Amino acid sequence: MRDVAAIRSHIERCRARFVAAAGEVPPDKWRQSPGAGGWSAAEVVAHVTQVEKAIAEAARKLLAEPPRQFSLWSRVFHPPVSVVQWRGPGFMRRKSPIPMDASLVAERESMLARLAEGHAATLAMLEETKGRDLRAWRWKHPFFGPLSYYEWMRTLGYHDLRHAKQIREIVDSLQK
Repeated sequence: MRDVAAIRSHIERCRARFVAAAGEVPPDKWRQSPGAGGWSAAEVVAHVTQVEKAIAEAARKLLAEPPRQFSLWSRVFHPPVSVVQWRGPGFMRRKSPIPMDASLVAERESMLARLAEGHAATLAMLEETKGRDLRAWRWKHPFFGPLSYYEWMRTLGYHDLRHAKQIREIVDSLQK
C-alpha cells in the first residue's frame, strides 16, 4: 500500500507553487497571451483545472470497478512520472488531449477559487481511499501508458509544477 500522506503532501506543495505563480500575474494581464499562439495565464489555469477534474473523474469511475489488467511490461517500463514537470525548448511540448474549455476562462480570483474546489475534491478522494491498496487500479496516460492510481495522483503534482513554470514564463514575457 502506498503512503497516501506523502502523495497528499506532494500534491499540496506542488499546488501551492502553482497558485503562487498564478498570483504573480498582474490582474490586467491575466487573459493576455504571451504571443505566438501561447496560452494566457487564465488559459493555463483553466487547463490545470480541467486536467485535475478529468483525472479525478476517471479515478472515481475506475475505482468502482475491478482493476483492469495490463502487461507487466507496460506497468513497469515507462519514464518516471516526474518528467511531467520538465519544461524546455521542444521538450515534451505536447498538445493537451483535453480540448480547452473556454467557458472556464474568467477573472483570476474566481478561477483560483474553482481550482481550489477541484483540488479539495481530489484531496477528499485521497482521504476516502487511504485505507485501500489501489496499486492494481490503472488507466492509460497518453504518454506514459498505464499508470496506477498513485502514479496518477503524483502526476497531478508534477503537472502543476510544469505549468507553474509556464506561468512564470508568461509573467517574464509580459514584463518585456
